[in-house]
Amino acid sequence: MHHQLLTISHQIARITLHNPPANTIRGSVLKELEQVLSEIEQDDYVRAVIVTGSGRFFCAGADIHELTRLNTTHAGTEFALQGQALFNHIERCDKPVVAAINGICVGGGLELALACHIRIAASGVSLGLPEIKLGLIPGFGGTQRLSRVVGASKAAEMILTGESVTAEEAHKIGLVSRVVPSHELMTQAEAIAGMIAARGVPAVQAVLHAIRGGLDIPLSEGLVREAELFGRLCVTSEKRKAVAAFIEKRQARMAETGA
Repeated sequence: MHHQLLTISHQIARITLHNPPANTIRGSVLKELEQVLSEIEQDDYVRAVIVTGSGRFFCAGADIHELTRLNTTHAGTEFALQGQALFNHIERCDKPVVAAINGICVGGGLELALACHIRIAASGVSLGLPEIKLGLIPGFGGTQRLSRVVGASKAAEMILTGESVTAEEAHKIGLVSRVVPSHELMTQAEAIAGMIAARGVPAVQAVLHAIRGGLDIPLSEGLVREAELFGRLCVTSEKRKAVAAFIEKRQARMAETGA
């Protein structure tokens, strides 16, 4: 793997984008990421995934030289579809994917982060979709996912101006769920991933299916799906053990306090 570093420990897989100097994306990088993702999905030991970048960048988006080669409608569409297929795969992954945004996160980099289930950012990093400055629009899902996350008005403003927002503003508009000092980013990402890794696999998968699927269907259908998933979990051994442990703990606490 030339452009991704994969490490696995404590049931967490960490993918570090490594394509200096700016961790840009080209066709070969998309293929490698696809391979790494498939590998992680097949590894039962892995319960959660962290995606981050090396150096000062999370990911600066599509490689500019790749863009100059896209000089037919067909080539442009195919490149966009290749990126979309990978990011759809990330979004559909049964293991929660946390984007730990360590540095500049623009264009395809932000589109990658948007496909992850949870986004946390280091203080001071910038996030944006500057494609309009190149006479383009985001092509790896940015026009669709950003509007679903921050609303149509803010998405239109960001995409039409091409201007970036700081991590702090990204947090205010719900683009990232938390902002942490740079030196704490990986610790916090690992803490979130570790907490998820400790949860029962069927329930974690059900959460991802319910949230992801619910975005594409009317509320009424989403609620039916939620109830069905809830019902399926009621018969799992994980649920039975967890509920029994909870009751046991509560009884022990009550005995201690004499309540």
